[in-house]
Amino acid sequence: MPLALLALAIGAFGIGTTEFVTSGLLPDIAADFGVSIPTAGLLTTGYALGVVVGAPILAVVGGRVARKTMLMALMGLFVAGNVLSAAAPVFGVMLAGRIVASLAHGAFFGIGAIVAAGLVAPQKKAGAIAMMFTGLTTSTVVGVPLGTLVGQNAGWRVTFLIIAGLGVLAVLGIAALVPRQPRPERIPLSGETAAFRNPQVLLAMAMTVLGFGGVFTMSTYLAPLVTDVAGYAPSSVTWLLVLFGLGMLVGNLAGGKFADRALMPMLFTALGGLAVLLALLPLTAHNKIAIAVVIPLIGAFGFATVPPLQKRVLDQTADAPTLASAVNIGAFNLGNAMAAWLGGLVISAGFGYTAPNWVGAGMAAAALLLALLSASLERRTERGTDRGGRIVASGSKGPKPVASDAERVTAGR
Repeated sequence: MPLALLALAIGAFGIGTTEFVTSGLLPDIAADFGVSIPTAGLLTTGYALGVVVGAPILAVVGGRVARKTMLMALMGLFVAGNVLSAAAPVFGVMLAGRIVASLAHGAFFGIGAIVAAGLVAPQKKAGAIAMMFTGLTTSTVVGVPLGTLVGQNAGWRVTFLIIAGLGVLAVLGIAALVPRQPRPERIPLSGETAAFRNPQVLLAMAMTVLGFGGVFTMSTYLAPLVTDVAGYAPSSVTWLLVLFGLGMLVGNLAGGKFADRALMPMLFTALGGLAVLLALLPLTAHNKIAIAVVIPLIGAFGFATVPPLQKRVLDQTADAPTLASAVNIGAFNLGNAMAAWLGGLVISAGFGYTAPNWVGAGMAAAALLLALLSASLERRTERGTDRGGRIVASGSKGPKPVASDAERVTAGR
């Protein structure tokens, strides 16, 4: 794999740390600002919604700027948001800082995935995307636990200042290691949006929302779950986050490896396993050993969906991938926002800290049903027609889709 992927992984490491670190610091932040745990959970919801909004807007802007330059600018925005969070005098300012930092998230991963895939041979694209996302998963093993430990001992504001420093390091790494990127060919907005007329793209994004959202029903409220229900001491949250992160790291690499061989079977396995594990967690949450086993498995099966889903979107939008790639990253975070919000609702309704996992199990099961539907449509496509007798998208087997509606739009440029 090219060394340039290391620079992208550095940026992903910083973004992953700021995205997930609130899971371990949620009780500390809530106590400092005098708000409830569900209210503090809005830091996750707000961040995720910021990604959803920022991804398409900044992706369109990025389509007119050299990709290396855009990646560096996005990391600058990330630094500013984390500094604002660290200095926040009230909860509202903290939430605003989280949203500012989140605006860079979707476009960075969306554009970064395109750059990563373009650095390797076609049969290694999912592996290259997974390598970039290794920075994200490594952050859950190293960055998030250390950030939680620092926050619990030196204050959560120090954690966010350190994260801002990671953003500065990422800018320097991109400048030094990512090869110069030519300005992308200017594609009309109609060409970029044509991808969303492909049903396989929409199905992949819906799977992204529901499948990865299931993971966040557990991870957002991980700290109160393991302390109030499982009976762990607050100091144990750090190493439980390490276990969760190790599971994510293994799942991400496995998802990238097997998606290059058999993409849809990989998705069936990951989504099915995720649904079962999330349904199992409430039944095992009172047992310290059992919950310590289930948590990393949820991380593994959840993150095994990331490379295949991102690759599927890129395969289906080969002519104009920037907007769709960034929107799919936004879809991951839309799922996060839904999960954090729904989890907060069931907790506030008095169902306890285990209840969000039942919501997550339902989301993952729905994603599995969509994956089965997508595969069924793909088999029909391979036979040459859909129900109406038209030629439609050819699926994920080739690097360039055959999507008649999209091609007619892009061919007319």
